[in-house]
Amino acid sequence: MNTSQLLPELLKGITSFTPGNALMILVGGILITLAIVKKYEPILLLPIGFGCILANIPLVGMTDGDGLFGLLYRVGISTELFPLLIFIGVGAMIDFSPLLAQPKMVLLGAAGQFGIFGTLILATLLGFPLNEAASIGVIGAIDGPTSIFVATKLAPRLLAPIAVAAYSYMSLVPIIQPPLMRLLTTEKERRIRMPYAPRPVTWRARVLFPIVVTLVVGLLVPEATPLISMLMLGNLLRESLVVDSLSKSAQSEIANVATLFLGVTIGSTMSASSFLNMDTLGILVLGLLAFALDTAAGLLLGKLMAVLSRGTINPLLGAAGISAFPMAGRLVAKMAQDEDLDNFLLMHAMGANTAGQLASVMAGGVLLALVSSTL
Repeated sequence: MNTSQLLPELLKGITSFTPGNALMILVGGILITLAIVKKYEPILLLPIGFGCILANIPLVGMTDGDGLFGLLYRVGISTELFPLLIFIGVGAMIDFSPLLAQPKMVLLGAAGQFGIFGTLILATLLGFPLNEAASIGVIGAIDGPTSIFVATKLAPRLLAPIAVAAYSYMSLVPIIQPPLMRLLTTEKERRIRMPYAPRPVTWRARVLFPIVVTLVVGLLVPEATPLISMLMLGNLLRESLVVDSLSKSAQSEIANVATLFLGVTIGSTMSASSFLNMDTLGILVLGLLAFALDTAAGLLLGKLMAVLSRGTINPLLGAAGISAFPMAGRLVAKMAQDEDLDNFLLMHAMGANTAGQLASVMAGGVLLALVSSTL
């Protein structure tokens, strides 16, 4: 190869670089900055941002079918392996005792999924096909693995923006929810104290819970079984007290490796050609709306429960009914203490938050069942 042929070959990457690539590399840089500087969900946003940068370097080949990320996509995303492994780790981290001690919190978890179905209807009215509208609606649960699981099955074309929206809004829970909490509750309601006198939850009940939930959900909503079973498997590892090493591995090594590969693989799908379009903007807006509707529905049910209980239930608990565990629960506890330093709602909030985790998985399964039957 002579000099006249060598120079164009060396400059091939530069000449193939487009303004869209530059913009997406900037987006990747912003995600990395948010992860490092603001500490917004760094475990996901950092690898997603780096994967996004790699996806927009022309001619690298890592995102091709035979490249590293192409392989990871086929092995970990198309098969739903990565979300399922992450759910084992999440289950091993969750203590369902607050929910078992206060079963009424299930109502707040259910209310926290309202936005999913409201946004589905709106998205279809805006022209999205039913399968894509359902995938967009699940963003409202603020449950990244469930959003990815549903999108992979129903709308793989929209996987990248849906995943980015779900994890971005999860990181923004402390920013998005407080204004809604102040708008929809009064100062008097936010100051309602709920002394926590926990009903004893036996070890046997804690062990039986994940087994019973898996059986019930598996029979009622089979499409949700993969997610709920892995979540419950992780919880069973935790509560059995006989496989401590497996429980710790699920919470750390397994979850961390799966999250790393999931993040960079999702980021690698964020090429300029697939990400820079009006659908992406619509997904981000509709996902935010779904999140707001879920929060509002939970708060409004919380207000109703406060009235029916004659002021013994703090309506702020409704905001914890989404799946963003444990951020939403901690935020509710903080908001209550901002109004009254002696008001301790954390255990109540965790009951609602864990209920939201279960409800989001079931809602995803219901959508898969309903939409799959129409395709």
